Amino acid sequence: MKLDIIVPCYNENENIILFYDEVQKNLSKFDYRIIFVNDGSRDDTLLRIKELNDDKVKYISFSRNFGKESAIYAGLSYSDADYAIVMDVDLQDPPELIPEMFEYIDEYDIVATRRVSRVGEPKIRSFFARLFYRIINKISDVEIVDGARDFRLMKRDVVESITALNEYNRFSKGIFEWVGFNTKWIEYENIERTKGETSWSFWQLFKYSIEGITSFSVAPLYISTVIGIIFSIISFAAIVFIVVRTLLYGDPVSGWPSTMSIILFMGGIQMVFIGILGQYLAKTYIESKNRPIYIVKEDNFD
Repeated sequence: MKLDIIVPCYNENENIILFYDEVQKNLSKFDYRIIFVNDGSRDDTLLRIKELNDDKVKYISFSRNFGKESAIYAGLSYSDADYAIVMDVDLQDPPELIPEMFEYIDEYDIVATRRVSRVGEPKIRSFFARLFYRIINKISDVEIVDGARDFRLMKRDVVESITALNEYNRFSKGIFEWVGFNTKWIEYENIERTKGETSWSFWQLFKYSIEGITSFSVAPLYISTVIGIIFSIISFAAIVFIVVRTLLYGDPVSGWPSTMSIILFMGGIQMVFIGILGQYLAKTYIESKNRPIYIVKEDNFD
Protein backbone atom coordinates (compact mmCIF):
# COMPACT_ATOMS: atom_id res chain seq x y z
CA MET A 1 0.00 0.00 0.00
CA LYS A 2 1.66 3.19 -1.23
CA LEU A 3 0.64 6.73 -0.32
CA ASP A 4 1.40 10.02 -2.05
CA ILE A 5 1.00 13.25 -0.07
CA ILE A 6 0.43 16.22 -2.40
CA VAL A 7 1.47 19.51 -0.81
CA PRO A 8 0.98 22.81 -2.73
CA CYS A 9 3.49 25.47 -1.60
CA TYR A 10 3.67 29.17 -2.26
CA ASN A 11 6.17 31.21 -0.25
CA GLU A 12 6.22 28.63 2.56
CA ASN A 13 9.93 28.77 3.32
CA GLU A 14 9.36 28.69 7.10
CA ASN A 15 6.97 25.72 7.11
CA ILE A 16 8.67 23.12 4.90
CA ILE A 17 10.88 21.54 7.57
CA LEU A 18 8.17 21.74 10.25
CA PHE A 19 5.72 19.95 7.96
CA TYR A 20 8.29 17.33 7.00
CA ASP A 21 9.09 16.59 10.65
CA GLU A 22 5.40 16.22 11.53
CA VAL A 23 4.80 13.82 8.66
CA GLN A 24 7.79 11.71 9.67
CA LYS A 25 6.57 11.59 13.26
CA ASN A 26 3.01 10.50 12.39
CA LEU A 27 3.54 8.29 9.33
CA SER A 28 6.56 6.20 10.31
CA LYS A 29 4.55 3.00 9.70
CA PHE A 30 3.41 4.02 6.21
CA ASP A 31 5.01 3.57 2.81
CA TYR A 32 4.70 7.14 1.64
CA ARG A 33 6.32 9.90 -0.33
CA ILE A 34 5.73 13.64 -0.18
CA ILE A 35 5.13 15.49 -3.45
CA PHE A 36 5.80 19.18 -2.85
CA VAL A 37 4.44 21.43 -5.62
CA ASN A 38 6.33 24.71 -5.62
CA ASP A 39 3.85 27.14 -7.12
CA GLY A 40 6.32 29.78 -8.32
CA SER A 41 7.42 30.80 -4.82
CA ARG A 42 9.51 33.96 -4.53
CA ASP A 43 11.30 32.92 -1.36
CA ASP A 44 13.53 29.92 -0.57
CA THR A 45 10.73 27.36 -0.57
CA LEU A 46 12.31 25.23 -3.30
CA LEU A 47 15.73 25.41 -1.63
CA ARG A 48 14.26 24.21 1.68
CA ILE A 49 12.62 21.28 -0.14
CA LYS A 50 15.88 20.29 -1.79
CA GLU A 51 17.73 20.50 1.53
CA LEU A 52 15.53 17.72 2.96
CA ASN A 53 17.61 15.28 0.86
CA ASP A 54 15.21 12.38 1.33
CA ASP A 55 14.26 9.78 -1.28
CA LYS A 56 10.70 10.04 -0.01
CA VAL A 57 10.57 13.70 -0.98
CA LYS A 58 9.67 14.61 -4.55
CA TYR A 59 9.05 18.07 -5.91
CA ILE A 60 7.49 19.79 -8.89
CA SER A 61 8.49 23.40 -9.45
CA PHE A 62 6.38 25.65 -11.68
CA SER A 63 7.80 28.25 -14.04
CA ARG A 64 5.63 30.87 -12.30
CA ASN A 65 2.71 31.13 -9.90
CA PHE A 66 -0.23 29.27 -11.45
CA GLY A 67 -2.34 29.06 -8.28
CA LYS A 68 -3.22 26.41 -5.74
CA GLU A 69 -5.78 24.73 -8.00
CA SER A 70 -3.13 24.10 -10.64
CA ALA A 71 -0.73 22.85 -7.95
CA ILE A 72 -3.30 20.33 -6.68
CA TYR A 73 -3.95 19.10 -10.22
CA ALA A 74 -0.22 18.76 -10.94
CA GLY A 75 0.42 16.79 -7.76
CA LEU A 76 -2.45 14.41 -8.45
CA SER A 77 -1.32 14.01 -12.07
CA TYR A 78 2.19 13.00 -10.97
CA SER A 79 0.88 10.65 -8.30
CA ASP A 80 0.80 6.93 -9.11
CA ALA A 81 0.30 5.49 -5.62
CA ASP A 82 -2.63 3.42 -4.36
CA TYR A 83 -3.79 6.38 -2.25
CA ALA A 84 -3.30 10.12 -2.43
CA ILE A 85 -3.78 12.88 0.13
CA VAL A 86 -3.98 16.62 -0.55
CA MET A 87 -2.98 18.85 2.36
CA ASP A 88 -1.58 22.29 3.17
CA VAL A 89 2.01 22.74 4.27
CA ASP A 90 1.16 25.24 7.05
CA LEU A 91 -0.08 22.40 9.32
CA GLN A 92 -3.64 23.67 9.36
CA ASP A 93 -4.28 20.18 8.01
CA PRO A 94 -2.89 18.08 10.90
CA PRO A 95 -0.83 15.04 9.79
CA GLU A 96 -1.86 13.22 13.00
CA LEU A 97 -5.33 12.76 11.44
CA ILE A 98 -3.97 10.61 8.60
CA PRO A 99 -3.81 7.31 10.56
CA GLU A 100 -7.42 7.87 11.60
CA MET A 101 -8.40 8.55 7.97
CA PHE A 102 -6.95 5.19 6.94
CA GLU A 103 -9.26 3.45 9.41
CA TYR A 104 -12.20 4.28 7.12
CA ILE A 105 -10.66 4.01 3.65
CA ASP A 106 -11.54 0.32 3.19
CA GLU A 107 -15.21 1.16 3.59
CA TYR A 108 -15.20 4.48 1.72
CA ASP A 109 -13.61 5.85 -1.48
CA ILE A 110 -12.78 9.23 0.05
CA VAL A 111 -12.08 10.26 3.63
CA ALA A 112 -12.42 14.04 3.80
CA THR A 113 -12.11 16.60 6.58
CA ARG A 114 -14.09 19.64 7.59
CA ARG A 115 -13.58 22.36 10.17
CA VAL A 116 -16.34 22.64 12.75
CA SER A 117 -15.10 25.99 14.03
CA ARG A 118 -13.29 29.05 12.69
CA VAL A 119 -11.48 30.07 15.86
CA GLY A 120 -8.76 32.61 15.11
CA GLU A 121 -10.29 33.64 11.79
CA PRO A 122 -11.61 37.23 11.34
CA LYS A 123 -15.37 37.32 11.94
CA ILE A 124 -16.10 39.16 8.69
CA ARG A 125 -14.22 36.48 6.77
CA SER A 126 -16.07 33.68 8.59
CA PHE A 127 -19.41 35.36 7.87
CA PHE A 128 -18.78 35.57 4.13
CA ALA A 129 -17.36 32.03 4.04
CA ARG A 130 -20.56 30.62 5.54
CA LEU A 131 -22.64 32.83 3.24
CA PHE A 132 -20.75 31.42 0.24
CA TYR A 133 -21.53 27.82 1.24
CA ARG A 134 -25.21 28.64 1.71
CA ILE A 135 -25.45 30.32 -1.69
CA ILE A 136 -23.56 27.72 -3.71
CA ASN A 137 -25.47 24.83 -2.13
CA LYS A 138 -28.78 26.43 -3.09
CA ILE A 139 -27.91 27.10 -6.73
CA SER A 140 -25.34 24.43 -7.58
CA ASP A 141 -25.76 20.87 -8.83
CA VAL A 142 -23.29 19.64 -6.20
CA GLU A 143 -23.39 20.05 -2.43
CA ILE A 144 -20.24 21.37 -0.78
CA VAL A 145 -20.05 20.75 2.95
CA ASP A 146 -19.60 23.90 5.05
CA GLY A 147 -16.03 24.01 6.34
CA ALA A 148 -14.82 21.37 3.87
CA ARG A 149 -11.05 21.28 3.38
CA ASP A 150 -8.98 20.11 0.43
CA PHE A 151 -7.36 17.79 3.00
CA ARG A 152 -8.69 14.37 2.01
CA LEU A 153 -7.56 10.79 1.43
CA MET A 154 -8.54 9.30 -1.93
CA LYS A 155 -8.31 5.94 -3.61
CA ARG A 156 -6.61 5.54 -6.98
CA ASP A 157 -9.81 5.50 -9.05
CA VAL A 158 -10.93 8.75 -7.43
CA VAL A 159 -7.63 10.43 -8.30
CA GLU A 160 -7.90 9.27 -11.90
CA SER A 161 -11.46 10.61 -12.13
CA ILE A 162 -10.32 14.02 -10.87
CA THR A 163 -7.31 14.28 -13.20
CA ALA A 164 -9.53 13.29 -16.15
CA LEU A 165 -11.29 16.64 -15.67
CA ASN A 166 -8.62 18.79 -17.28
CA GLU A 167 -10.52 22.08 -17.42
CA TYR A 168 -8.40 25.23 -17.01
CA ASN A 169 -10.80 27.01 -14.63
CA ARG A 170 -10.66 24.68 -11.64
CA PHE A 171 -12.52 24.70 -8.33
CA SER A 172 -11.30 21.61 -6.49
CA LYS A 173 -13.90 21.61 -3.72
CA GLY A 174 -16.60 21.39 -6.36
CA ILE A 175 -14.69 18.87 -8.47
CA PHE A 176 -14.18 16.58 -5.46
CA GLU A 177 -17.95 16.51 -4.96
CA TRP A 178 -18.86 16.35 -8.66
CA VAL A 179 -16.96 13.09 -9.29
CA GLY A 180 -19.06 11.45 -6.59
CA PHE A 181 -17.89 8.32 -4.72
CA ASN A 182 -18.64 7.42 -1.11
CA THR A 183 -17.21 9.95 1.31
CA LYS A 184 -16.56 9.78 5.04
CA TRP A 185 -16.27 13.15 6.82
CA ILE A 186 -13.96 13.69 9.78
CA GLU A 187 -14.50 16.84 11.84
CA TYR A 188 -11.83 18.81 13.68
CA GLU A 189 -11.35 22.19 15.31
CA ASN A 190 -9.70 24.97 13.34
CA ILE A 191 -5.91 25.09 13.65
CA GLU A 192 -4.00 28.31 13.02
CA ARG A 193 -0.94 28.48 10.80
CA THR A 194 2.34 27.54 12.41
CA LYS A 195 4.40 30.31 10.80
CA GLY A 196 4.04 32.96 8.16
CA GLU A 197 0.91 34.62 6.83
CA THR A 198 -1.68 33.27 4.46
CA SER A 199 -1.34 34.32 0.83
CA TRP A 200 -5.13 34.44 0.52
CA SER A 201 -6.44 37.98 0.85
CA PHE A 202 -10.13 38.80 1.20
CA TRP A 203 -10.25 39.90 -2.44
CA GLN A 204 -8.64 36.63 -3.60
CA LEU A 205 -11.14 34.62 -1.58
CA PHE A 206 -13.97 36.67 -3.09
CA LYS A 207 -12.72 35.93 -6.63
CA TYR A 208 -12.32 32.28 -5.68
CA SER A 209 -15.94 32.15 -4.50
CA ILE A 210 -17.13 33.69 -7.78
CA GLU A 211 -15.04 31.09 -9.59
CA GLY A 212 -16.73 28.34 -7.62
CA ILE A 213 -20.25 29.62 -8.23
CA THR A 214 -19.80 30.17 -11.97
CA SER A 215 -17.96 26.83 -12.40
CA PHE A 216 -20.75 24.72 -10.94
CA SER A 217 -23.92 26.67 -11.55
CA VAL A 218 -25.62 28.61 -14.32
CA ALA A 219 -28.23 29.87 -11.84
CA PRO A 220 -26.91 33.48 -11.98
CA LEU A 221 -27.86 33.55 -15.67
CA TYR A 222 -31.36 32.29 -14.89
CA ILE A 223 -31.70 34.80 -12.06
CA SER A 224 -30.67 37.69 -14.30
CA THR A 225 -33.19 36.54 -16.93
CA VAL A 226 -36.05 36.34 -14.42
CA ILE A 227 -35.25 39.74 -12.91
CA GLY A 228 -34.98 41.19 -16.41
CA ILE A 229 -38.47 39.90 -17.25
CA ILE A 230 -39.89 41.27 -13.98
CA PHE A 231 -38.46 44.74 -14.58
CA SER A 232 -39.68 44.68 -18.20
CA ILE A 233 -43.23 44.02 -16.97
CA ILE A 234 -42.89 46.80 -14.39
CA SER A 235 -41.55 49.19 -17.05
CA PHE A 236 -44.41 48.34 -19.43
CA ALA A 237 -46.94 48.95 -16.65
CA ALA A 238 -45.26 52.26 -15.86
CA ILE A 239 -45.45 53.33 -19.52
CA VAL A 240 -49.16 52.53 -19.65
CA PHE A 241 -49.69 54.51 -16.44
CA ILE A 242 -47.79 57.53 -17.77
CA VAL A 243 -49.66 57.52 -21.10
CA VAL A 244 -53.06 57.29 -19.38
CA ARG A 245 -52.14 59.99 -16.86
CA THR A 246 -50.92 62.30 -19.62
CA LEU A 247 -54.11 61.85 -21.61
CA LEU A 248 -56.28 62.57 -18.58
CA TYR A 249 -54.35 65.25 -16.70
CA GLY A 250 -51.75 66.64 -19.08
CA ASP A 251 -47.95 66.33 -18.91
CA PRO A 252 -46.45 68.24 -15.99
CA VAL A 253 -42.68 68.89 -15.96
CA SER A 254 -42.22 67.62 -12.40
CA GLY A 255 -40.72 64.19 -11.80
CA TRP A 256 -37.21 64.65 -13.19
CA PRO A 257 -35.41 63.47 -9.95
CA SER A 258 -37.48 60.29 -9.71
CA THR A 259 -36.98 59.63 -13.44
CA MET A 260 -33.19 59.94 -13.15
CA SER A 261 -33.18 57.70 -10.08
CA ILE A 262 -35.03 54.99 -11.98
CA ILE A 263 -32.71 55.33 -14.99
CA LEU A 264 -29.59 55.05 -12.81
CA PHE A 265 -31.04 52.11 -10.89
CA MET A 266 -31.94 50.22 -14.06
CA GLY A 267 -28.55 51.03 -15.56
CA GLY A 268 -26.84 49.59 -12.49
CA ILE A 269 -28.93 46.40 -12.68
CA GLN A 270 -28.04 46.01 -16.36
CA MET A 271 -24.32 46.45 -15.67
CA VAL A 272 -24.45 43.74 -12.98
CA PHE A 273 -26.11 41.30 -15.36
CA ILE A 274 -23.67 42.14 -18.13
CA GLY A 275 -20.88 41.40 -15.65
CA ILE A 276 -22.44 38.00 -14.82
CA LEU A 277 -22.71 37.18 -18.50
CA GLY A 278 -19.12 38.34 -18.97
CA GLN A 279 -17.90 35.86 -16.34
CA TYR A 280 -19.30 32.93 -18.30
CA LEU A 281 -18.06 34.29 -21.63
CA ALA A 282 -14.59 34.80 -20.14
CA LYS A 283 -14.49 31.19 -18.95
CA THR A 284 -15.47 29.97 -22.40
CA TYR A 285 -12.84 32.21 -24.00
CA ILE A 286 -10.07 30.97 -21.68
CA GLU A 287 -11.03 27.31 -22.10
CA SER A 288 -11.07 27.71 -25.90
CA LYS A 289 -7.39 28.73 -25.84
CA ASN A 290 -6.58 25.24 -24.51
CA ARG A 291 -3.55 26.50 -22.60
CA PRO A 292 -1.76 24.12 -20.20
CA ILE A 293 -2.96 24.23 -16.60
CA TYR A 294 0.64 24.56 -15.42
CA ILE A 295 4.22 24.58 -16.76
CA VAL A 296 6.93 22.66 -14.91
CA LYS A 297 10.33 24.31 -14.71
CA GLU A 298 12.03 21.40 -12.89
CA ASP A 299 11.28 18.29 -10.86
CA ASN A 300 13.13 15.33 -9.37
CA PHE A 301 10.95 12.53 -10.70
CA ASP A 302 12.60 9.72 -12.64
